[in-house]
Amino acid sequence: MSLLARPSVAALAAKSMQRLTLLASRRASGPGSDAAAHARFPEFPRTVRTLTVPTSVAPARATVYLPPATAPAPPVHVNFHGGGYVMSLTELDDPLCRFLAAEAGVAVVNVDYVVAPQHPFPAAPHQAYEVVRWVVGHAAEQGWDATRLTVGGQSAGGGLAAAVARQALTQGGPSIALQVLHYPPLDLATSATDKRAAVARPVLRPWMAEVFDTAYVPEPKNRTDPLVSPAHPSDTADLTGIAPALVITAEYDLLRAEGERYAARLGDAGALVEHHQVPGADHGYDGTDDARAREVYALIARRVREAHGRGA
Repeated sequence: MSLLARPSVAALAAKSMQRLTLLASRRASGPGSDAAAHARFPEFPRTVRTLTVPTSVAPARATVYLPPATAPAPPVHVNFHGGGYVMSLTELDDPLCRFLAAEAGVAVVNVDYVVAPQHPFPAAPHQAYEVVRWVVGHAAEQGWDATRLTVGGQSAGGGLAAAVARQALTQGGPSIALQVLHYPPLDLATSATDKRAAVARPVLRPWMAEVFDTAYVPEPKNRTDPLVSPAHPSDTADLTGIAPALVITAEYDLLRAEGERYAARLGDAGALVEHHQVPGADHGYDGTDDARAREVYALIARRVREAHGRGA
């Protein structure tokens, strides 16, 4: 076992990453900063409001992105950001949220969920599910139509979206029209050091994934939980009836294989809308590649519109 696979070491490394990320975010115009994210795709306005969702885990702050004035009650899409279940990178999804609000005509609820190691598994997926249930239960007062609900996320956020869809399946709802899983981690039971990328130096290095996985799920026996590793062979439950899915993988990503496995599993259950692989791209490609980001975000927006029966 490597040093980084020890929970105490992984927790220390994760907290160091959090501190460095916080320092970086205070640099007003640096790459990856909030200001840089807000400056991308300027044609899509940033019309937002904030709210706080009470949950049994902790209050969850969320930013609501409002679509252009159309119908009085637009569909709603709940988004979960990436960051290895460790870093609160909510604002990095600002370009995606603005894009979807404008192009899919949905209210986007961008959730600032709890992160590890302060809140290890199962805190985040349980909180995420409670947030989605709250979004449905308070639709009338919030001004959206929760009978037209989609969920999604990038990287760890995609893993949480998959966990929300799984909980909705096993706990009787709510009804989800589409789950969008964008380069998600879906097999934490397999050691990151045993995963192979199509390039020698992938963006998500095995050591990084090992820190994230161990900080998030310190107990190895819990890493086969379906809310963590639905792509691992140990999860053999019948997924018939789970929310339809758009699965997006990146060709060079360390997580590509598990995304492909889960897409195949969803296909066997009749729940795969599309598996789209982004050629020549690595994990988090959309954070720096505007052209590819626009293409894939347009695909997501189209699938979200179709899920609500509004065509292309």
